[in-house]
Amino acid sequence: MSELAELCGVRYSTIKFYAELGLLPYEQQGKRLAKYYPAKEASQRVKEILRLKEKGKSIGEIISHIINK
Repeated sequence: MSELAELCGVRYSTIKFYAELGLLPYEQQGKRLAKYYPAKEASQRVKEILRLKEKGKSIGEIISHIINK
């Protein structure tokens, strides 16, 4: 997550928040089922979320937008 935060120019806590809401695409790997966030797909999603926030969308509206894609 920290690498994704650095790549997108946002705080770690922002990535963690979006991940907890289920907004970021991920794959589970390994025995412990650790989550892996593919850089390209996840960074595109973060940028999409940030664009929607800039347009004044609420988190609820952003969630609905992403779920209904």
